[in-house]
Amino acid sequence: MEVNLSGSVVLVTGGVRGVGAGISRVFLDAGATVVACARRPADEPVASSGREIDFLPCDVRDPESVRGLIDAIVEKYGRLDTVVNNAGGAPFALAADASANFHSKIVQLNLLAPLLVSQVANEVMQKQESGGSIVMISSVSGHRASPGTAAYGAAKAGVDSLVSSLAVEWAPKVRVNSVICGMVETESSHLHYGDEDGVAAVSSTVPLGRMAAPEDIGHTAAFLASPLAAYISGGALVVHGGGEKPAFLEASTADVPAVAGGR
Repeated sequence: MEVNLSGSVVLVTGGVRGVGAGISRVFLDAGATVVACARRPADEPVASSGREIDFLPCDVRDPESVRGLIDAIVEKYGRLDTVVNNAGGAPFALAADASANFHSKIVQLNLLAPLLVSQVANEVMQKQESGGSIVMISSVSGHRASPGTAAYGAAKAGVDSLVSSLAVEWAPKVRVNSVICGMVETESSHLHYGDEDGVAAVSSTVPLGRMAAPEDIGHTAAFLASPLAAYISGGALVVHGGGEKPAFLEASTADVPAVAGGR
């Protein structure tokens, strides 16, 4: 069984750097026409399997910009089959110190923008005989404490709630799912985890012994967008390498293996 998206048109928001670039490359490998948007292009074209993305500038927080993006895709390609809402993120800022404007912008980018893009894309997909698929790139930060990125975690929790609602509202034409990501190693990892030793130390806390590669997230998104997932909607696939080891295992003085569980 192989994911084959030949002939489909896919939009990846924030698809030119980091996780988004990995997602774009996977969809190119699967044969899709990939349109990637961001506020500015990548330093080098995103390409794979001898093909490149089609880059279009867009501020996904702005309704007019989003409308123009979707209209341009449909005018050029005649359809839009999949949207991967990947654009997002947040710098470190303690909740008590950050301004109300900072919190508002984080929620706008990570929750309201994916809703906006999905809403405009849904208008197109509902008119297509084959409908469409929307994949939200979410985060484990929405399902556990997220110190230093509290507004981001709250926004991602909202995204996963949104997926459940949209999957009901927009069925049966449009499927909506999310990928709940753990830590991903990208060109910006040093900003979050420090130097190479820091990245290695953080990676060692993951049960599978490494952070995700951007392509790991891309493969999951491509699966959810493909006919192989035709009966999956309103779902959430957790991609975190086994999660985080419980803190009590490191603190315990009991004479038990480090991987043992507890109640």
